[in-house]
Formats: sequence, structure tokens, C-alpha cells
Amino acid sequence: MNVTKSYLKDLVYQINGSAIEVHKKIGPGLLESVYHQCLSKEFELRKINFKSELEIPINYKGFELHSKLRCDFLIEDLLVVELKSVVEMNPLFEAQLLTYMNLLNAPIGLLINFNVKNIFYEGQRTYVNKLYNELWD
Repeated sequence: MNVTKSYLKDLVYQINGSAIEVHKKIGPGLLESVYHQCLSKEFELRKINFKSELEIPINYKGFELHSKLRCDFLIEDLLVVELKSVVEMNPLFEAQLLTYMNLLNAPIGLLINFNVKNIFYEGQRTYVNKLYNELWD
């Protein structure tokens, strides 16, 4: 994989900018599915390459199993985005994102909660896993 840290940083910046734009236009308090649709449109408008509602395969002892796991977005086959619209973040959301990142071999992920006053300060968290550091070893 020929990816630079600056490319990943720019990708995170673009995704956060898209989420901020959606939040500015429609505000907090709506269903996650509404934000998902709006963010999909925003990605299209910004020409961001993404997969939506991607089924995550499980490889168990060499067997490919179908699961009902779906990540909200996989951006450029590098960055997992999970959306929430909740009053309070649950530690399980972080675990879910990190698991999706590992299963999809994605080095970076964003957890975005739209049910906040200011999405930039309180609505998004960025996570990296061991793959992130391995890109430059």
C-alpha cells in the first residue's frame, strides 16, 4: 500500500469537513439514517471515493463467513467511518469501530456522533490501529 501520512491526514480532514457541513445544514437530533444519506450525498459532491453499508466478512480459521456486520462507510479502502446519533457515547462504539478497522485492514477510523452541539469539538473521534504504524515501518 503506497499511502503517506499526509494523505491519510487530508482524508480525515475531508471526512470531518463533510460531517461538519451536514451538521451545519440539518443540525442535531435526527436519526442516524438521515445523516448517513446526507453524508453519502456530501461525499459524492466532494468526489470522495466510498463504499456504503459495506458487509464485513469474517475469516474464521480460514473459512469466510457471512455476517450481518456492516460498516457505515469505507473511504478509499483505508478509512472506516461509523456514524451515531446518540445522547451519550458508549465504549462499545469504540470497540465496534476498532474491530471493523481490523477486519477490513483499515489503518484509521472515525467515530462521528451527530447528536451534539458542535461536531468538531465533541462529535468526532479519530482512531488508529497497528496497521497505521506498519505503513511506515
